[in-house]
Amino acid sequence: MPLYKTLRPNSQTTVKIWKITESYEELLEPVTLKPENMQRVLGMKSELHRRGFLSVRHLLREFGYTDQDLVYDSNGKPHLKDGKHISITHSFTFSAVVVSDAVVGIDIEKQREKIGVIAHKFLDYENRYLEKEATDYINKLSVIWCIKESLYKLFATPGLSFLQHTLVIPFTMEEASTIAWIDYQEKKYSYQTTFFEFEGFTCAYALPA
Repeated sequence: MPLYKTLRPNSQTTVKIWKITESYEELLEPVTLKPENMQRVLGMKSELHRRGFLSVRHLLREFGYTDQDLVYDSNGKPHLKDGKHISITHSFTFSAVVVSDAVVGIDIEKQREKIGVIAHKFLDYENRYLEKEATDYINKLSVIWCIKESLYKLFATPGLSFLQHTLVIPFTMEEASTIAWIDYQEKKYSYQTTFFEFEGFTCAYALPA
């Protein structure tokens, strides 16, 4: 399908989301990939991953970019050749790209009960305000995971730990935003994060506060 949603958090930042309903062949036909990315796609065993990868290239087109405009650094962080900041995510049938003048991170995740099983791997400070019996516990866990993944993507520093170096300030689902921090090597960084839900998925993005 065409673009699913466009958000403009501020005058320097745009978020675009794609709902992946097309087949692999339909997604591949209109895009031109760099040879190394074509090899990458062909090497993917999962068609879901191939479709996610290609849908991101369609989102780049929505921004006026091509696959040739996107490069990755040694830490795997994507960059645009014109100097703007970019972050990319895809999960099952949705993908998203955010482009900004500021450093930025984004993540989409499918909401699943099993996130509760791994909560101990990414929650520390947040246990002080989360209630496991609350009806929105899984929703909040999904938000926190997406926020921390967004921070991880924008910071792009080897050794950064969700558990040890990131924290998310208390929030309600209705607020749809909160402050999050990275505390790494005796330095603290503050970020404004925004989150929302749609069709059983959670999305969050982070920008400098």
